[in-house]
Amino acid sequence: MSALSATWFKRPFAALVIWLLCVIGAVIGLAWLTLAIFGRSERAHRIALAFDQAANAAFGGSEDMTISTRAALAEVDGDRWALALCWLLDQVDPGHCARCRKDQP
Repeated sequence: MSALSATWFKRPFAALVIWLLCVIGAVIGLAWLTLAIFGRSERAHRIALAFDQAANAAFGGSEDMTISTRAALAEVDGDRWALALCWLLDQVDPGHCARCRKDQP
């Protein structure tokens, strides 16, 4: 991470501009996600994946990992939140967490 990108949050105006750009990006992303879902476009998966990774980062995880993968790895350790989330995900997509674990190096 460059020195410039690591210090933007120390300047209130810069942080506010970044926040505003993130809000605009999120609104545009949600609009495209909606259109892509109804258009049955592969773009819907890519946009949903980006939101998933952003949410994982917001909850303290890696920005390069989805919440599903994080939960799948934590499920092995018996973390309650991960057990609950993997159970829920498996109701929607059977074997989801197991596939996430298998995809990890």
